[in-house]
Amino acid sequence: MRFTLTVAAGLLFAGVAAVPASADAPEAAYWRVETTYTSTHPRAVGSGYHLTQRSVSTEWLSPEGKSWSGFRELGARPATKKDEAAWRADGSPTTWDYRTEGMKVHLSTQPGKGSVQAAKGRPNGFRLGERYVTYQQLQALPTEAEALKKQLTAEVKTWIDEAAEEAKTTAPKATKNDWLVNLDRYVARRAAELLYVNPVPDKVRAAAYQVLKTTKGVSDLGRSKDPLGRSGQKLALPVSSAKGSVLKQQLLVDTTAMTLLAEYTDLSDGGKAMLGKSGVKTFKAGWTDDKPAVPGVS
Repeated sequence: MRFTLTVAAGLLFAGVAAVPASADAPEAAYWRVETTYTSTHPRAVGSGYHLTQRSVSTEWLSPEGKSWSGFRELGARPATKKDEAAWRADGSPTTWDYRTEGMKVHLSTQPGKGSVQAAKGRPNGFRLGERYVTYQQLQALPTEAEALKKQLTAEVKTWIDEAAEEAKTTAPKATKNDWLVNLDRYVARRAAELLYVNPVPDKVRAAAYQVLKTTKGVSDLGRSKDPLGRSGQKLALPVSSAKGSVLKQQLLVDTTAMTLLAEYTDLSDGGKAMLGKSGVKTFKAGWTDDKPAVPGVS
């Protein structure tokens, strides 16, 4: 699918953005989203033990829609106490190397050097679903849950129409229903993204949470804490299944700040957990004046 900077109907008039009363002015130079991902490496190493890998990625967005991204591997370590015992018996190595499908894989207990760079190959703007919009357009999103859900649902259905049309040449056996069966899940995902991806107004964030928790198939699991010890409300998204694979995801939301704290992913195929594709992401989102830099080690 192509991503382009689009102008939503009714948001721009005579080339000037219509900024609603709910608009929040930028609080700093950048909207910053830090994502730390923890997962089990998909292949056993050494004498047959598994490793947990951690990495951090950060994105900075200016109010003008310019983007920078940073990334750093945070190192690997034995996944469980049993794995740690096997690792110690193996001589406590600090690096592992192997080849798979013609590619060399290198793992280390030490963090990588990391990198940071300005985004290339994308238009200026804020990604909203399948399109890019301006800061002013973000501020004009509906602040009422019903209106917001209607807009998100319409956008998802448009995306489904485009995906189904494209699939006629790329996957002829696919049907539109292959996407429609997951409509509620897609809408819930779009609502969840509004809780951290972009600097939307507080009222929009609150409406997005209402959309998320009331979408068909979403269940409330009660209060919980993420790996960083932060408390929030845990919600389970509708389960997605296709051709033997089952995707289960849970979200932890700070219901005071209305921001997403964590995302838990459990992907299995034929009843077997798919290591490397299952794991936990923690998020830290907010305004900052700190310039883009290589993510730190934590």
